[in-house]
Amino acid sequence: MRFIQPIPHPQISIPQKVCIPNFESQNFESKESIAHRMALIIRSSAIHAAGCYTTTPIPKGRRVAEYTGPRLSKDEADTSYADSPITYLFGLGAGEIVIDGHCMAMFINHSCDANCETSEVRGRVWIKSIRPIAAGEEITYDYCLYDGGDDEAICNCGANKCRGTMYSKEEIRRRKRAAEKAALTAAKKTSKRKPEGKAKKRKKT
Repeated sequence: MRFIQPIPHPQISIPQKVCIPNFESQNFESKESIAHRMALIIRSSAIHAAGCYTTTPIPKGRRVAEYTGPRLSKDEADTSYADSPITYLFGLGAGEIVIDGHCMAMFINHSCDANCETSEVRGRVWIKSIRPIAAGEEITYDYCLYDGGDDEAICNCGANKCRGTMYSKEEIRRRKRAAEKAALTAAKKTSKRKPEGKAKKRKKT
C-alpha cells in the first residue's frame, strides 16, 4: 500500500462544486500561518479523472487547503484497504499514523512540476503554494509516494521533466537497489542449479 501522498482518484464523475474554507476561524499565532481565503472547485482533469482548481489568483507562500480526515495507524490502514485499489492515505511523521482523506485536498493531483507542496505543522497537513497560481489553474503537488508494493504508480502529469512515476526520488532509488539485489540473487540460484562436472581431457596420440 502506498503512503505519504494520496493515491490517484477513481474514475468517477464529480459534479462541480465551490468550497471556500473558513480558515480565518482558526486560532493561528502569526500572519504567515493564516490560510489564504479562496474558492476551490473540483472538475475533470487532464492529469487524472477529477482535479482541484482555484477560481482566484493565489500568491506564493499561501496555504491553499488542509488535508483532513480520520487518523489511522499504518496497520489499521493496511487492514482496511488491503483489497482496495484506491486510497487517499497521507502519512504523518515517520508514516506510522496516516490521514484517511475526506476533504477537498484529497482531489489534488500529483505533478512532477507542481505549484504547491505539503507541510506538516503541529500534526496538521497543509498544501501550500510554492509559486503564484493563476485563477483557473489546477492545484498540484508532488505526491512523493512510498511503500507501494509492485504498483508502478505511473505518472501522467505531462511535465517536461516528468520522472514517469509518482514515487519519490528516494523510493525510486530504493526500488532500483531492490531490483538489482533480486536479479543478483536469481542469477546465483540459476548458477547453482547448473550440473557440475569437469570435462574429460583426451590425450593426443
